[in-house]
Amino acid sequence: MWHILKQIVRTGIVTEPAPGVEETAQASVQRIHQDILDILGQALTIRVVDAGSCNGCELEINALGNPYYNIEGLGIKFVASPRHADMLLVTGPVSRNMEEALRRTYDATPEPRLVVAVGDCGATGGIFGESYASCGRVANVIPVDVTVPGCPPPPLEILRGILGAVRRTSA
Repeated sequence: MWHILKQIVRTGIVTEPAPGVEETAQASVQRIHQDILDILGQALTIRVVDAGSCNGCELEINALGNPYYNIEGLGIKFVASPRHADMLLVTGPVSRNMEEALRRTYDATPEPRLVVAVGDCGATGGIFGESYASCGRVANVIPVDVTVPGCPPPPLEILRGILGAVRRTSA
């Protein structure tokens, strides 16, 4: 027991210090939030649609809600109904069973609607491609505004894709 306590005292704290909040980071968050409000006039609401993915992209999308990325602090919210959504975030190759459901979800989303295809499967069909069970990429079923490549793409790239789609509508 004493041996362990001596080792703890000798070693000290071995973790790195917590990152400080930089003024530039706060300014960029406020700028992004203001851009969203200027373009949309309200918070951006997103409906996530899993069209047949392996759930790798969904895990990265869920990471956007943690305190590190704090997507809600930017004025971006996830909703359960496409009728309340401004954007569809679609993951995976579109399976034949999800083709009609994806079209209905797209039709239920009010104009002006944005669509972001997330991951290699959503952008290109990935390793699945087009087959008897898969329609392939999301653009084969509904119009896509922005694609975010990666298998799975990191949360920061997904956030860049979301903001790129929002900025694209303002241009």
